[in-house]
Amino acid sequence: MTRSRAYQVLHDTHYRYSAPVSLAQQLAHLWPRDYLWQRCLDRHLTVTPHPCQRLDGLDVFGNPLTRLAFERPHEQLRVIASLRVEVLAREGLQLEDSPPWEEVVAALSYSGQAVPDELLEAMRYRFQSPYVHLKRAFASYAADCFTPGRPLLLAVQALMQKIFREFTFDAAATQVATPLLQVLEERRGVCQDFAHLMLACLRSRGVAARYVSGYLLTQPPPGQPRLIGADASHAWVSVHCPRQGWVDFDPTNNLLPALEHISLGWGRDFADVSPLRGVILGGGSHDPDVRVTVTPLNEPLPAVG
Repeated sequence: MTRSRAYQVLHDTHYRYSAPVSLAQQLAHLWPRDYLWQRCLDRHLTVTPHPCQRLDGLDVFGNPLTRLAFERPHEQLRVIASLRVEVLAREGLQLEDSPPWEEVVAALSYSGQAVPDELLEAMRYRFQSPYVHLKRAFASYAADCFTPGRPLLLAVQALMQKIFREFTFDAAATQVATPLLQVLEERRGVCQDFAHLMLACLRSRGVAARYVSGYLLTQPPPGQPRLIGADASHAWVSVHCPRQGWVDFDPTNNLLPALEHISLGWGRDFADVSPLRGVILGGGSHDPDVRVTVTPLNEPLPAVG
């Protein structure tokens, strides 16, 4: 059994503005966090133009965060994150060895009594957030997965499988701000939509679940070289279970993340861990050109243009 895999990740974001930007503040979630099954071996950030100020620290969820300030006019912004990451094998899970989902929900409900720190941390992912609203429609969609007495992780797995089975991946169907009720009705979207939808279903039923942002290794066609920008940012869901801790589920691919998933960070939804976002003065119209390449370290890294 393979116990670990190492990767080189290149995340290249390029903004071209139709008018000069005079001032800008940017927040970058581009460093992978170290965790039980992952460690960052090396990292380098190239920013053009050079920022007037750069601060590296952690956000409120414990994710690495880089703050960039620009005080000189510029018509382009390019941010290239180059990373080397090792992903470790996770312990095998017995999904049926989780408590009934009703028991877990009851523990997350307000009782007026002191709760352990781990449970208190999980509670922040129990409520609605900017992109994930609590609705009866989401609770109803997941009802046949959360049958009475069913172990929590089996119920979550059933929901993941249902979303994978009933929804179609369509990159042109949605945008970041597309309402989840529309996604539920039209049954189309991308990994971000499926992660948000699964979060809405889980939280609407009282389960604590967080949004995970990261990367997924994809394989080129047989005999073809790996291309620059052929990969993309990915998103999935992590659910808190009292016995197993946080357990990840990928509804886009109907699997439990393992050695091919690289975690950047997590939060309540996409807004908390967007790779690059900020506020600018000026700029006119602009859309980012984002290219992501994930390469196993035993392969040569393609050159960046």
